[in-house]
Amino acid sequence: MTTRKATARATPRAQDNWDDYRYFLAVARSGTLSAAAEQLGTEHTTVARHIHALEGVLNARLFHKSHVGYALTAAGERLLTTAEAIESALLASKAAAAGEQDIAGTVRIGAPDGFGSMFLAPRIHLLTEQHPRLEIEIFAAARLFSLTRREADIAIGLAGADHLRVASRRLTDYRMFVYGTKSYLKRAARIRTKTDLLQHPFIGYVEEHLFSPELSFAGTIGVDYNARVRSTNLLTQVHATLAGHGLCILPAYVAAAFPTLEAVLPDEVEVTRTFHMHVHEDHWKAAHVRAVAAFIAEQVDAHVSLFLDGA
Repeated sequence: MTTRKATARATPRAQDNWDDYRYFLAVARSGTLSAAAEQLGTEHTTVARHIHALEGVLNARLFHKSHVGYALTAAGERLLTTAEAIESALLASKAAAAGEQDIAGTVRIGAPDGFGSMFLAPRIHLLTEQHPRLEIEIFAAARLFSLTRREADIAIGLAGADHLRVASRRLTDYRMFVYGTKSYLKRAARIRTKTDLLQHPFIGYVEEHLFSPELSFAGTIGVDYNARVRSTNLLTQVHATLAGHGLCILPAYVAAAFPTLEAVLPDEVEVTRTFHMHVHEDHWKAAHVRAVAAFIAEQVDAHVSLFLDGA
């Protein structure tokens, strides 16, 4: 009985199928066949077939399979570095071949739900109308997006980059205030000081599921409030507040879209955070990614007052 070697060679041979490595990367990054299939727009059986073919060519087992998904073996970990380097080279080659003036292709933007839904989505048509061959995918969600795992080409976050191969740009500060509907504030106990806020029910984040520590406001506003209604994303909090039964800390640029909301003690209670834009250096070489990144920066620069004061 022969045993399979536990190592994968450093580089693929010329006759190897790059598609096999592409499927390998998708499984390594997503952790399951089904998630990889969804990412690649195919069936999980197709993904499994490519992984099996690659393991056969390399004579190595690349994944440990368990009830929670697929984890890389030692051989898989070594192959991951090589496969990502090849992928980076292919991306760079495609970017160079496309030419500087050919703004075409798909750009995936990962952003917090408020920024992606309330600010970027209503404006992105200005860019796609300018470049008819450009397609945009906006992933607006309360989560972090990994550029190294290719979850996004451009990521908007609340902190600077912590990866050496990521280009980062500070976009803008944005301010947050306590808001309630005008009808709620009219009928509820009057708020004259910060202490009065404790008499009111709050709506906020589920603290243990925060995707960024910058979204924890405990102690920031000088009042140790307890949110009785909690959610993992911002837009759910907005709609809960619009129902008129409590207060919520919301970004000014989001609250500006809802005339029934009114800031409470805006001169005394305020939270300031910062948006940053991140692009992996491999993606930055592509003209269409640079065009989208430039558009986002230009739009933010043109609406700084919206982020700071909701104006």
